[in-house]
Amino acid sequence: NCVCSLSLFSCLAFCRGRVVRVPKGPLIRVVGTEVAIPCSVSDYDGPSEQNFDWEFSRETDFMRIVSTWDSTFTSEEYKKRVGHGDIKLRRSSNDAVELVIRNIQPTDQGRYKCSTPSTDATVQGNYDAEVQVKVISDGLSVSGSKARSSMSLRLSEGDSFKLRCSAVTTSPEHTHLHVTWQIKSGSTWRDILSLTHEGKFQPGPGYEERYRNGDIRLDTGMNDTYRLSVSQASSEDGGTYRCLVSEWVRGADSSWQKIQEKSVEIASVAIQRTALDVVISTSNVSVTERDSLDLTCNITTDRSGIFQTEVMWYFSASPDDTLSDAQVLLSMDHDSVVSDSTLISLSHIDRNSYRLLVRDVDVEDSGYYFCQAAVWVPLHNGSWHKVVERTSAPVSVVVTALEPDYEVFLNASKTPKFSDDPTELNCRITNAQDTEANIRFTVSWYYRQRLRSDDVVTEELLATMDADWTLLLGDRSRERTQNGEIIFFKKTVDTFSLRIQWTSESDRGDYFCVISAWSRHRNNSWVKSKEVTSAAVSIFWATQDYTLTVEAVKLKPFFVAGHTFEMTCKVSSKNIKTPRYSVLITAEKPLTDQSNPNGTTRIISLNQDSVVRLEDWTDQTRVDGVVLEKVQENEFRYRMYQTQISDAGLYRCVVTAWSPGGGGMWREAVNGLSNPIQIDFQTSGPVFNVSVHSDNPTIYQGELADLLCIVTMEGMALEPDDMSFDVSWFAVRSFALDREPILLASLDRRGIVTQSRRNGSSDLSLERISPLEFRLRVHGCEDHDFGNHYCVVTPWVRSATGVWQREPDIKAKPIFLSVKMDVLNAFKYPLLIGIGLATVIGLLSCLIGYCSSRWCCKKEVQETRRERRRLMSMEMD
Repeated sequence: NCVCSLSLFSCLAFCRGRVVRVPKGPLIRVVGTEVAIPCSVSDYDGPSEQNFDWEFSRETDFMRIVSTWDSTFTSEEYKKRVGHGDIKLRRSSNDAVELVIRNIQPTDQGRYKCSTPSTDATVQGNYDAEVQVKVISDGLSVSGSKARSSMSLRLSEGDSFKLRCSAVTTSPEHTHLHVTWQIKSGSTWRDILSLTHEGKFQPGPGYEERYRNGDIRLDTGMNDTYRLSVSQASSEDGGTYRCLVSEWVRGADSSWQKIQEKSVEIASVAIQRTALDVVISTSNVSVTERDSLDLTCNITTDRSGIFQTEVMWYFSASPDDTLSDAQVLLSMDHDSVVSDSTLISLSHIDRNSYRLLVRDVDVEDSGYYFCQAAVWVPLHNGSWHKVVERTSAPVSVVVTALEPDYEVFLNASKTPKFSDDPTELNCRITNAQDTEANIRFTVSWYYRQRLRSDDVVTEELLATMDADWTLLLGDRSRERTQNGEIIFFKKTVDTFSLRIQWTSESDRGDYFCVISAWSRHRNNSWVKSKEVTSAAVSIFWATQDYTLTVEAVKLKPFFVAGHTFEMTCKVSSKNIKTPRYSVLITAEKPLTDQSNPNGTTRIISLNQDSVVRLEDWTDQTRVDGVVLEKVQENEFRYRMYQTQISDAGLYRCVVTAWSPGGGGMWREAVNGLSNPIQIDFQTSGPVFNVSVHSDNPTIYQGELADLLCIVTMEGMALEPDDMSFDVSWFAVRSFALDREPILLASLDRRGIVTQSRRNGSSDLSLERISPLEFRLRVHGCEDHDFGNHYCVVTPWVRSATGVWQREPDIKAKPIFLSVKMDVLNAFKYPLLIGIGLATVIGLLSCLIGYCSSRWCCKKEVQETRRERRRLMSMEMD
């Protein structure tokens, strides 16, 4: 023992030591059984594997039994039993062993002590423990039937049986019995149902559902009998049954301990499967539509006694379908109740035959029929149990349809001679027989392209009708049918028609129709029963390539600038049905690269409906200066009034021939281009040059920038009144001219100035300072005014006839305008403002300080008069 006066933690620390444990006694065991007494040690020092010594005492002195480390430890009295293995040690771990005594006898009753040799540095704790073992007599007896030790039962599947066993104990101790029924169908025993020593029923694995349903029960009866009742026996219930009884006693620690176990085989049960054969009397059946289908299901079984048969008929489209995929036609349960159906009946002919009758069969009734039968037996509680179920082989049933007899004839009532002519095809039903009210006809139209070679071309579906006469369009005809270009209609009762309002070359080919006959079934659904295809009708006409010739003629071979230019375009065509023409006048400048499509200018056009439109004509002063008119059906005239020198170039007529298309529309047939007509002005007038100049291209922000656009003239001299200029100024806001130019301002020849919108605070002014000089001023320059600046000049010269002629535009070489920042001017005003504010704040601070000290903080101090006296000594004080 350990006495501890300190805290709890200190007590635990000082009292820790080796602990040897054995079960709490007394241990009650039955004579003749095997006893295992465990012993363990914990909280020790030294090696992990500990040694154990066992000793036994009947009264006071202990006799040494066996040791794990000393072979000479055993007393003389126990050497023989230890040597034969009746007493041995069984190590379960490094720190635990069990003392095993086989066939324990009453002389083995007494105290057993387990000791562990010390391996600790200090001696602490307990090194041995004792347990009392009590040996009682065997009072348990287990027996089966009184007639014989083991009986044999042969049962049919679905039968019930009961087995009994008797178990009683005369133990002097208060013990409980644990009874378990087991079955062995192979090499191992399986638990069926147990009544535990605590009085609880416990079903074995796999028997839980049957126990809950009451099919397996364990009842106790008189004379300590235990009865196992099994209902609805199946093949799994066949095997050897035994009754296993164990005796339990409650130990000193209140836990239950099994002290012995006995078993006895009760019976050998054989379950015979119920034989059931299900056969349909006929193999393959063929019936005609509207007739009756008669099938008989024959059932054979070896079952005797009371049983009932359940029959179910199935239908499937395939012989390989499972029951879950098949359709249930009709059923009769074990109470002979038949499910309801109008056209199908199920009757019980005799005990083993069941008849299925399907009246008014249809084509959709073709398929596979099979019969499923099940045998049911009654149970003790009045319910029924299905013991066996079989399905017959499927029987093939073919229902032959009553096909109508008819022929199909296809002809063309309208055939095209040219493109855009109408086409009409009639698909007619002839020689129709057996077409009663339950027959309906629909049509499908197909197209097949004609090839000169032997290549096989797949037909294309144009349209088809379903059973309710709904028209379904194919991809080839869907858009044209929706636009009304193709019409499908039923002309008469027996005639279906296809009309192409405007036939195109892509419609040439072979056409054929398919007439489908539909039969109405008993559920008012329609099923296709027959199809007849017509002979093909060819839609074809000979075509030749379109040709179009355009000739341009200049009406006035000689003219000068300011006069009217006039030319005609004559058109001739071949192989085009009632053509109309649209005309476009184009011009190509002499310096334009003709391979570049942007070098051609579209001037004016006239469409096939004689509507005139200005295309790219941008000269606002001569909006009415170009005219295009239709002289004859194939002749067109182009006029250009007051021609300018800038109008020089090659002029052509671009003509498009149109032919009538579908729905009043025009279809483009072919294009043609005329020969060029050249306008070339021979003049010896002046040559103008333009340059840009600035006295100071580098300026500071806020200053004025002056840019001059100077026009120079070479050759023939002109009076100032005979020439005028349009001047435009542009700027490129970059060093490398890699951006789009920005229009700054323009001055036309009438003196009107136009400025573009500006975002900054700087301003522009543009003026003419001489007949050949134009000045652009930028007032209050900012940093965004930098960049390359240039002018574009358009000269205007008055001819001898008094007409103003426009010369080509002239672009000057750009000049770069640089805008710098004036650092001194930029910081001058901020510095002056800062110094002024600092001075004012300083003077104000001085004034506030002076006023505060003068009036606010002054105090009058009254001095008290002090007498002049000599100091006294500290002792007197």
